[in-house]
Amino acid sequence: MKKLEGKVALVTGSGRGIGRSVALKLASEGARIVVNDLDAAPAEEVVAEIRAAGGEAVACVGSVTAVDFADRLVKTAMDSYGTIDIIVNNAGYTWDSVIQKMTDEQWYAIIDCHITAPFRILRAAQPIISAAAKQEAAEGRVVNRKIVNISSVSASGNAGQVNYSTAKAGVLGMTKALSKEWGRYKVNVNAVAFGHIETRQTLPVEGDPKFINIEGREIKVGISQATVEASKTMIPLGRPGNPDEAANAVYLFCIPESDYLSGQVLVCGGGLGTV
Repeated sequence: MKKLEGKVALVTGSGRGIGRSVALKLASEGARIVVNDLDAAPAEEVVAEIRAAGGEAVACVGSVTAVDFADRLVKTAMDSYGTIDIIVNNAGYTWDSVIQKMTDEQWYAIIDCHITAPFRILRAAQPIISAAAKQEAAEGRVVNRKIVNISSVSASGNAGQVNYSTAKAGVLGMTKALSKEWGRYKVNVNAVAFGHIETRQTLPVEGDPKFINIEGREIKVGISQATVEASKTMIPLGRPGNPDEAANAVYLFCIPESDYLSGQVLVCGGGLGTV
């Protein structure tokens, strides 16, 4: 039997990059997935990929920062599968600048995506999780549910990322607080802090800068080849990680073997970085 057979997992930002790999990994172990992305096409592609492999998945398209998103995400899971077992708060991006050049818009965009959105999602899921836990307790059953919040080694502070560093540090506080609140529901709440993982945010860019569009904003992505090479020299394993390796770290907090781990932070950085 697969380790996550029959579980229902909500994975935000799972149309691309790390989130996509997380969705595919959890699905490969039997989880039914609610896939989310800003755009319909990548979300539906992941849904199709999961279904083609024999799994189950549905899409909930839209921005995690929309005020109605959390309720829509939870409703999609309940309407489709009738329960929630795993939530991976993965959606995110960077919008960097030194503090004297950072606008309020930049600040709040990153805070809202990385802190407010997970808060709203977890708040919306609480009545479902609480009711299920009470029913299971009445029946003499123990069912562990899993929350995995995504942080970063930037939570320790990174120049040019005061918004992102603050948000990712906040993710750790949220994780530790909720692990204490939700222990009575048999929910394990943990965080994975990524180091240098190869995504469209961190791929090497030479020449003209590259941009992605996020909710009408043109966000610069990529880093110089020199920065990539410098990063390799600092990472003990000698290279950046890839999205599948990042997904494996998230997976560790979703399986039964982690049922007595809560309030913990796993750094997935090839040996580099602490939080």
